[in-house]
Amino acid sequence: MTTLATGPATGLATGSAPILATGSAPILATGSASAAAVSSASPRGAAPAFADDLSPASAAGAAPAHAGSLSPASAPVETPERSAWPLLLGVRHHGPGSARGVLAALDAARPDAVLIEGPAEADALAALAADPGLRPPVALLAHAADDPGRAAFWPFAAFSPEWAALRWAVDRGVPVRFVDLPAAHTLAAADPTWDDSEEADGSARIDPLAELARAAGHEDPEQWWEDVVELRGDTDPLAPFAALAEAMTALRERYGHGGHPRDLVREAHMRLRLRAARKEFGDAVAVVCGAWHVPALARRTTVTADRALLKGLPKVKAELTWVPWTHRRLARRSGYGAGIESPGWYGHLYAAPDRPVERWMIRAAALLREADRPVSSAHVIEAVRLAETLAALRGRPRPGLTETTDAVRAVLCEGSDLPLALVRDRLVVGDVLGEVPAAAPAVPLQRDLNRLQRSLRLKPEAGERELDLDLRGDTDAARSRLLHRLRLLGVDWGEPAAGRSGTGTFRESWRLRWQPELHVRVAEAGVWGTTVASAATARAAARALAADSLGDLTALAERCLLAGLGDALPAVLGALADRAALDTDVAHLADALPALARALRYGDVRGTDTAALAGVAAGLAERICVGLPPACAHLDPDAAARMRDRVDAVHTAIALLPEPDPEPEPETGAGTAPAASAALASRWAGALRRLAGAERVPGVVRGRAVRILRDEGRLGDDETALLMGLALSAGAPPADAAGWIDGFVGGAGGGLLLVHDERLLALVDGWLTGVPAEAFPDVLPLLRRTFGAYEPGVRRTLGELVARGPEAAAPGSADLVPGFAAALDGERADAVLPLLALVLGTEAPA
Repeated sequence: MTTLATGPATGLATGSAPILATGSAPILATGSASAAAVSSASPRGAAPAFADDLSPASAAGAAPAHAGSLSPASAPVETPERSAWPLLLGVRHHGPGSARGVLAALDAARPDAVLIEGPAEADALAALAADPGLRPPVALLAHAADDPGRAAFWPFAAFSPEWAALRWAVDRGVPVRFVDLPAAHTLAAADPTWDDSEEADGSARIDPLAELARAAGHEDPEQWWEDVVELRGDTDPLAPFAALAEAMTALRERYGHGGHPRDLVREAHMRLRLRAARKEFGDAVAVVCGAWHVPALARRTTVTADRALLKGLPKVKAELTWVPWTHRRLARRSGYGAGIESPGWYGHLYAAPDRPVERWMIRAAALLREADRPVSSAHVIEAVRLAETLAALRGRPRPGLTETTDAVRAVLCEGSDLPLALVRDRLVVGDVLGEVPAAAPAVPLQRDLNRLQRSLRLKPEAGERELDLDLRGDTDAARSRLLHRLRLLGVDWGEPAAGRSGTGTFRESWRLRWQPELHVRVAEAGVWGTTVASAATARAAARALAADSLGDLTALAERCLLAGLGDALPAVLGALADRAALDTDVAHLADALPALARALRYGDVRGTDTAALAGVAAGLAERICVGLPPACAHLDPDAAARMRDRVDAVHTAIALLPEPDPEPEPETGAGTAPAASAALASRWAGALRRLAGAERVPGVVRGRAVRILRDEGRLGDDETALLMGLALSAGAPPADAAGWIDGFVGGAGGGLLLVHDERLLALVDGWLTGVPAEAFPDVLPLLRRTFGAYEPGVRRTLGELVARGPEAAAPGSADLVPGFAAALDGERADAVLPLLALVLGTEAPA
């Protein structure tokens, strides 16, 4: 999936770049556009027109209480003279102070039309901003009609100046036009990622914000911007825009496009759109764009020259819509994000009508108290005082995010960075997810998904959450099918999680998190069908035809059963049967069988007809039983280790295979697996016995075969001791003997075998003490891996047993470990049965 990092970014220009983005040599020799021009635009102490980092009360623009309240009280200012039009409002994108300044300027100027930097095709979507169902953060999504994966986003937050201008216009019935280069050209670019970090000619981008700060003698451009621009104001809401335009003019005169050659094309299109708007609406037009573009829009050029820059641009058919966005995506500097490091903080500043620091500390305290941190009102008061003191000591007009974070760490978190990380994640960034109304354009598949989300009460959320499903319920079963179908389509809204679910049980656990780019995935999947079910069915059938291996087909069959795609099973099973009949590699058959067994188990739980699948699985199991012993001969160590894992997986799978006609549970009709076929289980045991006694089979495989037979009760203690003694005899190569031990006692429960059967422990101990010194370094890593995987308690007990010496641990020894008898005490074992029956809710045996 190809994407574009476009739209409002973090500096004073748009695109994927930081918005006020240029920077290397000090500008500001002389001339009107200097840091002083910006600094002197407003007297210190006046209410700020911009406040990206702070939210002081402002006569020119108090922050609205919510995204819909876009009418700040401003000082009365006369409407600009005709010569002052068009009104060019250069902004810093995603800045609450810039948004406030735009609102104040628009209220003062009252233009007849508003032009906004954004893809020109978005004009048709502007009216949706008036719909209360469109709640930021949202983004304009544009994708190529014939290639939905080729997409671009233009994100907007509640505190974005473009969003503020858009809402101001639609709330007052003022026409809105988007003036940036059409998405049709953007998506057709030879390099659709539009990575402007370094241009093709090798020229690096320069940061004009850094240039202005350096000219003023400041090392930190962000702090300089906040202190000199964001924290200053003027009774004239248009004055800051004029000063900023003057500074940007000087920068453009010195640096030209500043490493942004594509901006020249974009600005040519903006000028053409501006001329068209003035012709349609008159001269009283306001333009809201990145401040970097203001000098280019003010420059006089000819229509012919601008059209020449646009001539010959590649073009594709593009489709646009609104999609939900998240604060977390705004915080990302790559991909779709806008690079805003603290969107939650900016949103708070924009929404807080007064006392932003006090309100922020209250929110932080509430969050920490929810996490069981002891935070009181006294902590909040002291944190506010500390933030204000730090701002004064650092020469800042008011506390910013740096000061509030330091105060939260020192007071509310008591110097710990662990709870501070929670504040940063939940408040500074946040998990806010926007909403889009049903009236927004969408592909049919997206509309069907929205319908299913509503009917199943499965609302998309930006934060990650756990979802436990009981498949015996209709609603949870439908939710499971939906999530599995989406995964089959590549829309990974949910990921299976480890929880109470187990192999073949009626429970599932999921981790859900909705990501904005999933809208692109849905659009891509729309080529397979207009509904989730039909698209997933068509996608499964296509994947069955394109599958390269037997394992891929069995995994696909399992996913079809999990997703309830009965219509796709015939095509998948047909391809599976054909591939299985032709594949003679036992390793491939062993890799395929576990997925089939799980599919049969889940099909039984869901009440799905799996007769055809059961026949294929039984055939695979029969061929594995016949071909496994020869396939295990003369394997190298790596291949032997992989074959041991296959033996484990096949054993588990055969235990899950049902009888030809399984009986359902009387109460639920499903929920537990029927017993494995006795005949097949017997043949599998025979194959394991052949493996256990074959000299040509590697020790790790033989040891695992003996372990499985013993666990299943098909091998007695005496026979087990005999096989171990043969494997660990003096004539056995040390490496092969160590592999046998790893296969026998490695993995879950292996250590307990040695704890409870001292005869086996004595054999291992005797072999280990007899390993020649020159061979010991070769077997040590394998033994360390085997015994190092045991639980600490098991290792400690084994150490106590070995410390008594091999004589005490020899078979028949009366020196027993405290707490262990020579044989099982049946009377004491039976005493637990009543308690076990009470826990399980069954009747205790007589």
